[in-house]
Amino acid sequence: MGGMRAEPSIVSDSQALPKTTSLMLQSLRDERDGAGWQDFHARYWPVLVGLGVHLGLREADAHDAAQWTLMDFVKELRAGRYERGKGRLRAFILGIARNRIRTVRRAVLRDSPQGHEADEGLSDEALEQAWEAQREAAMLREALERLRASPRLQAATLQAFELVTLRDVPVQQAAEQTGLNADEVYLAKHRCAKRLRELLEDVRSAWEAED
Repeated sequence: MGGMRAEPSIVSDSQALPKTTSLMLQSLRDERDGAGWQDFHARYWPVLVGLGVHLGLREADAHDAAQWTLMDFVKELRAGRYERGKGRLRAFILGIARNRIRTVRRAVLRDSPQGHEADEGLSDEALEQAWEAQREAAMLREALERLRASPRLQAATLQAFELVTLRDVPVQQAAEQTGLNADEVYLAKHRCAKRLRELLEDVRSAWEAED
């Protein structure tokens, strides 16, 4: 194996941990706290849009359903109709999302022969499965964004990891594209994967409080 050059670097950085669900909801109760809405929107927007698309909405309609769902939940929260410990947050949001998706579907299908299909796929089981799939995808995206934003991660190291792991590019081809040798590509893959797992656990820990 060829001699190693400067070792691909990935060092723990000082990025703040994801805000826990409890802290996020606490901030969201305060109408003056714009950061609370931003955190809530950033976390649940992609999940709800993905949910709507998965259940057959066009993307623009999924955006509408997601936005209404988020705003409805905030109103319910600030009115005291949702309390931690008295029910699952996921179930509460899904109940709102179900109604909003149904409303959008009915509007789209109102003059269509398929109007009776507005409720299709909106069973508790179907919603739970779709939610979980979208949530997992959102958590992975957030962990990847945190990995990419690491100030201590060399660009070539991250590029090698993404080429080999996310795009299935052969190691030798990745080495040629990044200027690393094969040993360095393998090392970059191993170290980035390890750090990504750590970041995903951080994200998952913050999200798990929703259950």
